[in-house]
Amino acid sequence: MLKALVFDDEYIVLEGLRRMIDWEAFGIELAGMAGDGPAALELFLRVRPQLVLTDINMPGMDGLQLIRSILDVAPDTYCIVFSGYNEYEYVKRAIQIGVSDYLEKPLEVENIEEALKKAIGQIQKRNETQAIKQSYEESRNVLFEKITLELILGKTQALPKWKDQLGLHADSIAGLTVLACSEEITLDNRPDCHFVSIRNGEEHLVLLLHRILPTQELWEEIDQEAEKRSLTVGSGRTKADPHQLADSYQEARRALRCARFLHQLGRVGFEDLGELITSPEPLSEREEAIILCLRAGNYSGLMEHLQPFMDWIQSELVAPEVVEREMVKLLYLALEAVKESPSSSRNEPFAPHIEIRNIHGRDQMLAWFRGQFERIVHSALELRENTKYSAVEQAQLYIENNLSQDLSLQEVARHVGMNPSYLSVLFKEVTGETYIKFLTRFRMELAKKWLLEGMKVSEVSEKVGYLTYRHFSEVFKKHTGLSPGQFKDRVGPTER
Repeated sequence: MLKALVFDDEYIVLEGLRRMIDWEAFGIELAGMAGDGPAALELFLRVRPQLVLTDINMPGMDGLQLIRSILDVAPDTYCIVFSGYNEYEYVKRAIQIGVSDYLEKPLEVENIEEALKKAIGQIQKRNETQAIKQSYEESRNVLFEKITLELILGKTQALPKWKDQLGLHADSIAGLTVLACSEEITLDNRPDCHFVSIRNGEEHLVLLLHRILPTQELWEEIDQEAEKRSLTVGSGRTKADPHQLADSYQEARRALRCARFLHQLGRVGFEDLGELITSPEPLSEREEAIILCLRAGNYSGLMEHLQPFMDWIQSELVAPEVVEREMVKLLYLALEAVKESPSSSRNEPFAPHIEIRNIHGRDQMLAWFRGQFERIVHSALELRENTKYSAVEQAQLYIENNLSQDLSLQEVARHVGMNPSYLSVLFKEVTGETYIKFLTRFRMELAKKWLLEGMKVSEVSEKVGYLTYRHFSEVFKKHTGLSPGQFKDRVGPTER
């Protein structure tokens, strides 16, 4: 049922319209009346009807001003005005601001009913048009998502259809990135990036259509949104060629898997995983788990992943040379993972490929393998414990000294001398918060301090490392509840 409001400063007109018109017979609920402009606008904002009938001459705010305010808020509202002013100028002004119909006083029931029929017809026609348009847009979006998924899954024959769906926008795309998310995430489109959410079975994917190559600001925004929702997001590398979307998808999945293994929240890029995992030669799940367990300092988890390997050797008739090859490969992989920590070194020479040749018998070989792995792991855990605080302190000092620069996790990890994924794990372990949370909080605390000291907002924005005022203002408001300008006005005088 449609809702209608009636506004007039004459009580007899309001009562006459209430009693003389059978509103329900028209399928309309008369949801309220008002006798002056301000009260009418307040009632409209509360009820939000589809239909408004108002007098032009009212106290406080005339009908034309009222209609202008209403249409600014709800441009689809059907407005009928009536007045005793039988002048062309009022009709002209009413039409110019978007009034749908005009009735002269004294009002007659027949004319009002005719106007209501016309209004209902127009509203229904508009609703039908909007429904068709919405249905078309939804069908188009579903088709685009389906074609995009085909492209992500490596079906490059879908590319012509995909470009056709994009139309003129296809030529403005500077790059494409796939995100794989632990749960569904909603991201608002930006001037530099459009987001397309896609489901692939149980997978939650997002395709980023970059109008310019991705900035640190974009990654931070995604990171913060994911952390706020306690989600993990793996991102593949940005590709210029749509034919490479399948590669970005596989990288995103791998980044997500590694991040979830390490219980990381926020965004983890494929490039953050380190050379051991991102090398062209693919690792098995067991090999990947060994690296991640060493990064996390998870000894029990590591031995849990090794146990099926040792059970396989114990229960199956496996050729000795195969056993030797696989054991040596895993030991050297563990050694490489230990080297990810800064200051790592082994005091004694270690050559498992030579030692293993002097061992005969399956049980002896398994006992030797387990012992060697335990030595490596305990050495790694000791090194990890001894260096993690100094590594995080180095990272924090670098942040403090380079606050106005690009402070991506990759850049800070490069300074400390470890891969970003490992530093991210240590950062959370030592500080109790993720890298991006620490960085944002540190920036905002300094921003508040400098704003209270009288610095201009633009100066503070640049000094704490934000390339655009818009991004700085958005982050500041999320952090404090106030825009930078409001913070200076409201908080400054009381704290100085």
